[in-house]
Amino acid sequence: MVEVEVTDDRVTVHVLGGHRLLALREHVTFDLADIKEVTPAPVDLRPPWVRAPGTFFPGVIAAGTYRGRRRKEFWDTRFDGQAILIDLVGPGFTRLVVDVDDPDAALETLTAAVAA
Repeated sequence: MVEVEVTDDRVTVHVLGGHRLLALREHVTFDLADIKEVTPAPVDLRPPWVRAPGTFFPGVIAAGTYRGRRRKEFWDTRFDGQAILIDLVGPGFTRLVVDVDDPDAALETLTAAVAA
């Protein structure tokens, strides 16, 4: 699970609890302008198969950095319908798929921040 924080023109995704160990990361930070789209993540969505570094148990958890053809993604989800998908443009990650406590509130916060 993560917590999304929007400050000025930056977004910081804080990885919480034991997921820090599984994802091998404490936070991901990117510019608000880098957000291309924010949507609820489909439950059946799966990460690219090259995990570097991170944890993956099929259907249970995906946590960490995943790479595919011209993609670098950060995942922290248990595939239980609580995830949001953030598509990005820019030099860092191309996509984040993360579980949040309240997906609707996180979507509203990010969408409003991008629109402002």
